[in-house]
Amino acid sequence: MNMYRTHNCDELRKDNVGQQVRLAGWIDTIRDHGGVIFIDLRDSYGITQVVIDDDSLIMGLGREAVISVEGILQERSSENVNPKLATGEVELKVSSLEVLSKAASHLPFDINESTQTREEVRLKYRFLDLRNPNVQKNIVARANIISHLRNSMEKLGFLEIQTPILTSSSPEGARDYLVPSRKHHGMFYALPQAPQIFKQLLMVSGFDKYYQIAPCFRDEDARADRSPGEFYQLDFEMSFATQEDVFEVAEKVLYDTFTKFSNKKVSPAPFKRIPYSESMLRYGTDKPDLRNPLIIEDLTDFFANVDFAPFKNKPVRGIVAPNCASQPRSLFDKMLDFATEIGMKGLGYISVLSDMALKGPIVKFLSEEQQKEMITRLNLKENDTLFFISDVSKFVDTFAGQIRTELGKRLDIIDKDSFEMCFIVDFPMYGKNEDTGAIEFTHNPFSMPQGEMKALEEMDPLDIKAYQYDIVCNGVELSSGAVRNHRPDIMLKAFEIAGYTKEDIESKFPALFNAFHYGAPPHAGMAPGVDRMVMLLTEQESIREVIAFPMNSNAQDVLLGAPGTVSEMQLREVHIKIR
Repeated sequence: MNMYRTHNCDELRKDNVGQQVRLAGWIDTIRDHGGVIFIDLRDSYGITQVVIDDDSLIMGLGREAVISVEGILQERSSENVNPKLATGEVELKVSSLEVLSKAASHLPFDINESTQTREEVRLKYRFLDLRNPNVQKNIVARANIISHLRNSMEKLGFLEIQTPILTSSSPEGARDYLVPSRKHHGMFYALPQAPQIFKQLLMVSGFDKYYQIAPCFRDEDARADRSPGEFYQLDFEMSFATQEDVFEVAEKVLYDTFTKFSNKKVSPAPFKRIPYSESMLRYGTDKPDLRNPLIIEDLTDFFANVDFAPFKNKPVRGIVAPNCASQPRSLFDKMLDFATEIGMKGLGYISVLSDMALKGPIVKFLSEEQQKEMITRLNLKENDTLFFISDVSKFVDTFAGQIRTELGKRLDIIDKDSFEMCFIVDFPMYGKNEDTGAIEFTHNPFSMPQGEMKALEEMDPLDIKAYQYDIVCNGVELSSGAVRNHRPDIMLKAFEIAGYTKEDIESKFPALFNAFHYGAPPHAGMAPGVDRMVMLLTEQESIREVIAFPMNSNAQDVLLGAPGTVSEMQLREVHIKIR
């Protein structure tokens, strides 16, 4: 028999009444009722109330002390039943108590209220913060979700293979974390930004379907949905696979996962496929939140013949907000404030009155015929408001997307009880650097261009699309992926357009380029973000809430004190001098 406990603190029920039992856990609360002490004893499973007649047993003990208690389980009287607890109909009458560990008399915060504490304090005492059942359940949910993902991938025939953590530096978009070598003077390893090259090498090695819950390391600034430093992906790759083959796997695994771990409605397969250009125009972003019903309309051609100076020779976007005209004036003032905060020069709008007449400062610039055309073209209805966004091409879509999102929030029209998934497809292969004018990759450089060599040789680079795709859920980018470029001749040409020579490729990607000369199968894959999945499923606002020991927003581990200084001897061993 276990010397500390026979049951956990969520296990005992009326059927156990009369049994001799032993429990162990933390003192959650202590209540002294005139010689009779009531303790809520907590472990990771739940809480059981224990009753102590001899107060000398707990002399000097406070909350969060760890104890083991033994006694007879008894039924509570009907008036003392606690319906909030699963064990609320029983209590343990203590006959013996053993102190396993005392706790400091002063706690930095109340365990059950830790989420209201400043984040720096929470993270410094993360071992206490994690005792909060509401915090702990996020970590439990994460473990269960990862277990489900593994089972799902293995049922689909994928083989879990671990790839190296110490590897070489490669230009993948973010800053590398560098690790100096002791044995090789002046040389460095890098932590992998993703297992990109390794998983492609596995396909060349003859493995048909690979996956892993892969750690990735990128020296990036933190955001609500991005952890600085380390994050995890459900990384998978398939040989002899097309874009649709990858989509089929992603749709099945994500749909099953989101329906298993949430009661919300989940968009069924097939998920919507939205071309990148359409997403930018209709939603103002390549990460659209499809729960928001508002759609952006391109009104540039309409206003080409309207003599309104702010819209002259600029693209114009419009957003129809239903039932908005009757909103209080404060909404329009706050929307204008928001527009100026994000860098817009203003925010025009037209409202539809009860007699279908249009009202707003822009109306006087429109002829009666143009007003009728606008009503018909946009299917305007009574009480609608049409908001206008106009700026240079570089900014107009982004501004329109931000206005769409803010309107959706302020009008409370975003469906909070659903997960809306979509694929963003047909990303441009190349873009033009605004500072230098040079052609450069816009996404994963290892992607296959649509049209392959023919497209590279005959098309304007800025018109070439790639077999690149993202999965977006509720405005959060869950995943990116691509059909890979598996042919050396196409790779050379693709990189040549972006300004790389053959020598550059051989020096930056020697293993992959060499491997492709020995027979590489067509292959494709993607990597949904595990942290973001868990964040969405547990309905947390910050990704740090679903990571056991996260860094703070300034990329510091305030619990262990990282990054920190090291000794001069450690620096000498790896041939480093601080300057």
